[in-house]
Amino acid sequence: MAAARLASVDAMRGITVAGMLLVNNPGDWSHVYAPLRHADWHGCTPTDLIFPFFLFVVGVSIALTLGPRIEGGGDRAALSRGVLVRAARLVALGLGLHLAAWWLLGGEHYRPWGVLQRIGLCFAAAGLLAIHVRAVGQWIVVAALLGAAWALLAAGGSYEPWENVASRLDTALFAPWLYQIDPVTGRGHDPEGLLSTLPAIATTLLGVRAGETLRRGRVGAIVAGALIALALGAAWSLVLPINKALWTPSYVAWTAGWAGLALAATHALVDRLGVPAWGRAFGVNAIAAYVGSALMVYVLAAAGLWSVLYETGFAGWMTPRFGPTLPSLAFALAFVAFWWGVVHIMDRRGWQLRV
Repeated sequence: MAAARLASVDAMRGITVAGMLLVNNPGDWSHVYAPLRHADWHGCTPTDLIFPFFLFVVGVSIALTLGPRIEGGGDRAALSRGVLVRAARLVALGLGLHLAAWWLLGGEHYRPWGVLQRIGLCFAAAGLLAIHVRAVGQWIVVAALLGAAWALLAAGGSYEPWENVASRLDTALFAPWLYQIDPVTGRGHDPEGLLSTLPAIATTLLGVRAGETLRRGRVGAIVAGALIALALGAAWSLVLPINKALWTPSYVAWTAGWAGLALAATHALVDRLGVPAWGRAFGVNAIAAYVGSALMVYVLAAAGLWSVLYETGFAGWMTPRFGPTLPSLAFALAFVAFWWGVVHIMDRRGWQLRV
């Protein structure tokens, strides 16, 4: 399969971005249905699948885009420069987005780590490995990254909040510029911190391998690999908890398994059976939707309009009839619907924000 772009991949990416917007923007954080929350610490809810799904699709897209160029004898140095430039733009965009949040919403500290920063770092590492390292070498890198992460976490002596080696490392190197700070111990933690970036690169590389397999039309192999990953993740969790905040290797295997099954199913439905590619508009403008929606939230919150919109449009009349959780979900769904309209208009006019 030589196609550099598949509607199914755009659809899967878009559904993932829509999921990000849904879980990140409830009307009331105190009233959210359990599946739309992250696990408190260990464990994996549907919400905990969203970010690894996105990184997995990043890897798939790397394979579909770069694979034909590499096989066609493309200039590897030029391809590498392109990867690094795009990664740098993603990181810069993430830093700018956090700067906007810090400026508009206030806060004690600026946070250098974040979602876009992690995507940029993982894209850079996986892209360079896809260009310069053959398949066997990539599998070795995946095993090495997961083994190193496991060894470091185990050497830390604890997988618990604040006590684990990832939190201690983040505290030593980056405190107080972190997502969370424990006021009692002074320790911090960042879910997109330094140590957890290593296994996140492995997630992206697994996407690269799945993308190469998809490019060759071997969907059955993707399903088989996904089932093996799920079994490995479940077995690994007996000694190493599944944990998104630490991005544990068991979490990598578990989420990659589900992502592989989702990729195979989406490909079968969209590319082979002709089912409409729902989510494709989000997928081709994923960064525009993510950044634009975040800036919208910052501006509305800074102006004091976010809570007004929720209370007036949803909570005020819905809560007495349905309780507080349904209006919170309805607000999030309306937010996603608004941005679906934005990206749908962009798609119809051929506008794509490329980073």
